[in-house]
Amino acid sequence: MVLAAGVAGMTAGCAFLYGLPYLLPRLRADGLSLTHAAVLVACPTFGLLATLVGWGALADRYGERGVIALGLGGAGLVLLGAPAVSGPVALGACLVVAGAAAGSVNAASGRLILGWFSPAERGLAMGIRQMAQPLGVAVAAVAIPVLSRAGAFTFLAAGCLGAAALVAVVVRDPARSAGVAAGPSGSPYRTPVLLRLHGAGALLVFPQFAVATFGLVFLVDSARWDAATAGRLLAVAAFGGAAARLGAGWWSDRAGSRTGPMRILAGVTAGVLALLALAGAVGAPGVAVVALVVAAVVSVSTNGLSFTAVAEYAGPGWAGRALGIHNTGQNGVAALTAPVLGAVVTHAGYPVAFASAAIAAALAVATVPTLQLRG
Repeated sequence: MVLAAGVAGMTAGCAFLYGLPYLLPRLRADGLSLTHAAVLVACPTFGLLATLVGWGALADRYGERGVIALGLGGAGLVLLGAPAVSGPVALGACLVVAGAAAGSVNAASGRLILGWFSPAERGLAMGIRQMAQPLGVAVAAVAIPVLSRAGAFTFLAAGCLGAAALVAVVVRDPARSAGVAAGPSGSPYRTPVLLRLHGAGALLVFPQFAVATFGLVFLVDSARWDAATAGRLLAVAAFGGAAARLGAGWWSDRAGSRTGPMRILAGVTAGVLALLALAGAVGAPGVAVVALVVAAVVSVSTNGLSFTAVAEYAGPGWAGRALGIHNTGQNGVAALTAPVLGAVVTHAGYPVAFASAAIAAALAVATVPTLQLRG
């Protein structure tokens, strides 16, 4: 039940934090340029960046249940008021504040996995937890394109408030002594292992968000699909991504390593995105659509592996802060991906944007450290 409630909280938070790109067609119809609309949908991530380490420190000190419930509840209340504001600046400010509050679930829910599951179970458990991100995106992909702007924010607010109540009732914090420290004594940052994990995780977020943010508009602009149909296709891909995260976690438990499977999947991501860029450049829309769907699945598969590796190496005394730092790096890249690639698409086209994402995934292959599980 603890894991199920954690997944529900993550799903609701991720539907808001990472599902807003499905508002891009409506925002553009309201008169915003692609670049300006992309900045607006990135605003929750900018808020997230300011609070992740703080939420993680609070979870290390006071436990996970209160931190997650407080943050999701605050995000839901802010989102309820968002439709009442006027102008993109005011709306962006609301989204920044709501994103800052919703960051609690990113920082604290991963710590629950470290406390409640053994090393041989954590990969699968974290894979289940990390399924929430593509599941949240899938929910957003189906719901947001067919809702009004006000309806979309009300829908997302209801999800956050409902999940906050569920977490408050169901979740139990693990004993403070739970978990096994896998890393060195003292600060785990005395070695470069965590820094390499943070770097690889950040590099792999770039292709993930390149596809998540621009997949819909790519299908609309280049393949001439309507937004609702494109949203349904990407929702199916998001469910595939959820299954890929689950499978990657199970694989890492069996392999006795989080980083070995992570390196292989990063290489596959690079190859698929290179194919997508090439298909877009030569005008092969059928190949491009297939490559986009595969990229949407495989590009999200490594996230749970990096989270589990960070939590295990940091140990229970540092896991909240280390995951907060990891999340900050990942979401910093995510926040920049939308506006930067929006400008790239505007001036150079989709193939260049997807090629840059392939390069980032290839760099991650060389950055991932080699680690084996420790009991």
